Amino acid sequence: MTNDPLNIRCGGVDIQIDLGAERLIAAEKAGEKIAVEIKNFVSASKISEFHMALGQFINYRTALRAEDPNRTLYLAVPLATYNDFFNLSFIQTVVNENNLKLIIYQGYFILI
Repeated sequence: MTNDPLNIRCGGVDIQIDLGAERLIAAEKAGEKIAVEIKNFVSASKISEFHMALGQFINYRTALRAEDPNRTLYLAVPLATYNDFFNLSFIQTVVNENNLKLIIYQGYFILI
């Protein structure tokens, strides 16, 4: 892992994404650069947290496109939140329409 957290300055705004990393692709030497915004969704209002996470994701993705276009942004969410909230049809529609790339985690383990 690298750049924990990943700091980007774009258009006069300082942005801090939770985790920068390089994920190797198959047996190639060159790695695919990623950034991960980790959310835990612990408040009583999952939809409010989702609104905040979506807004951050869109802003971070815009900044990455301008400042580090070879880096792909992911939103990391807990497995329990994915199962009971991200599988709702409205949330799936929003995820698809906004092209959110998700990483699902449980504890310290990445599942998807």
